[in-house]
Amino acid sequence: MFSPEGPTLRELAVQALSSVERGYDLLAPKFDHTPYRTPDRVLDAVARALAPMGPFRAGLDLCCGTGAGVDVLARVCRESVTGVDFSAGMLAVAQDRAATRDRAATRGPAAPGGPAVSWVRADARALPFGPVFDLAVSFGAFGHFLPGELPGLFGQVRSVLRPGGCFAFPVAAPPRPGSRAYWTLLGFDTAMRVRNALWRPPFVMYYRTFRLGDVGRELARAGFRADLHALPEFGRRPDGSPRARLVVARRPS
Repeated sequence: MFSPEGPTLRELAVQALSSVERGYDLLAPKFDHTPYRTPDRVLDAVARALAPMGPFRAGLDLCCGTGAGVDVLARVCRESVTGVDFSAGMLAVAQDRAATRDRAATRGPAAPGGPAVSWVRADARALPFGPVFDLAVSFGAFGHFLPGELPGLFGQVRSVLRPGGCFAFPVAAPPRPGSRAYWTLLGFDTAMRVRNALWRPPFVMYYRTFRLGDVGRELARAGFRADLHALPEFGRRPDGSPRARLVVARRPS
């Protein structure tokens, strides 16, 4: 499925009938060969947008998966980077990727050392940190949280940021109603709602519940000041609005 290295249809079916945590434990070894992994193009655009806002000392990748966002943080943070996820399988793959990259680097020309990287297994809704981070990012994880969970989630992120710290994440413009992408996402969300009505444990993964207007209001309620930054690499829609933006929510000093 997706590519020769990706999961089979049977493997995806087993994962979809599991809990979110167990499903990602099963998917982890092949996750980077699926469309669910954030594309490098998005990661690079976010890193370029964040660079002039820094440098940052310590960064947190929320729901880090196999560590793609940790690589972004390593470009803009000077001292330390932490990836947090509740899937032990995803964290194991992330650690293996980092170790392989480090081994390859030691065989190449000497280069300045980057920030220290650590991995923590934890639920994003109960983060085990104090206010020690200057920057938190997240890529593609918000569909795993129901709208009613956003206040608690954003409150947790605020609690681990130092005063003046930033919470940043990319958002894509919603597809035009009636377009193929619109019906694809609607069909997926409908199938997930039917699945969760008929099967336990639930697998929370929805594409249409994370709406920018609602997100802005919940960020403000959590005590953030949020700004939107267009990601020019993705161009603009016919009405002139950006196809992709970076939300930068700052904890007041």
